[in-house]
Amino acid sequence: MRRAISLCAAAGIALSTIVVASSAQAAPWYLIRYDNTGVCQVFDQQAQGPFKPWSWPSTYKTVSKPVPTFMAAMAVKEQLRVKGTCKW
Repeated sequence: MRRAISLCAAAGIALSTIVVASSAQAAPWYLIRYDNTGVCQVFDQQAQGPFKPWSWPSTYKTVSKPVPTFMAAMAVKEQLRVKGTCKW
């Protein structure tokens, strides 16, 4: 029984790693800014599919052009934070 559970856990971890690695390469990344707090969040539209971020109790706007990687999105977020467009 322990072997079966260990095998299932290992298979799940391996599958999730493959999915994350494959989606991180091709996905366009955006920055969204929530209106009531000014907080910016990195958003991966392709990995989310038809789902969008929660817009309650605040609405949000896309504040960046699409960038190819998560690290590039974080760099854009830092630039916007320095300018004062984004908080945190």
